[in-house]
Amino acid sequence: MSVLMQCERAQALVIDIQEKLLPAMSEAQEALGNSVRLVQAAARLSLPVTVSQQYPRGIGATVEDLRRHLPNDCVTLDKMAFSCMRDDALRQRIEQLAADGRDQVVVWGIETHVCVLQTALEVVAAGLRCFVVADATASRTPASKELALSRMQAGGVNVVTTEMAIFEWLAMAGTPDFKALLPLVK
Repeated sequence: MSVLMQCERAQALVIDIQEKLLPAMSEAQEALGNSVRLVQAAARLSLPVTVSQQYPRGIGATVEDLRRHLPNDCVTLDKMAFSCMRDDALRQRIEQLAADGRDQVVVWGIETHVCVLQTALEVVAAGLRCFVVADATASRTPASKELALSRMQAGGVNVVTTEMAIFEWLAMAGTPDFKALLPLVK
């Protein structure tokens, strides 16, 4: 079993990067910028992208700066549960993609210590490989984010960065995909 992310085995799960939630986050702009880079790479490499929205009537929709970069075949699902794995539609989407060979769930979003943490630990508990992109996550306080990332690692989640994800998805230099995505990592 490879310990690296593989493009053909990966699915992307973007959690709750919403209009009324993002401004309250520490390092919000870094998380948003890296989220945009990740969805651009996922779109270029044909990774399935799923977006969750926590109670959008109260918290707002996914922020426009991210929405405009989502691939056309992206699936956006609303939820009330903190963990995506406790929402029937989201869990079924993740499990169906895994059954189709996309058993590496690459997760990022907000808040790191709530929805991202609970989702990631339950993805691992479901027997799937989980990678959380640390620099594309955010919490209200840096301490909450740091503790959540430590807890996830202890629970079997692979903690990675945006560039680690993009380069592992690419796997090699010199390809048309590499050339197209190079501006995202310069």
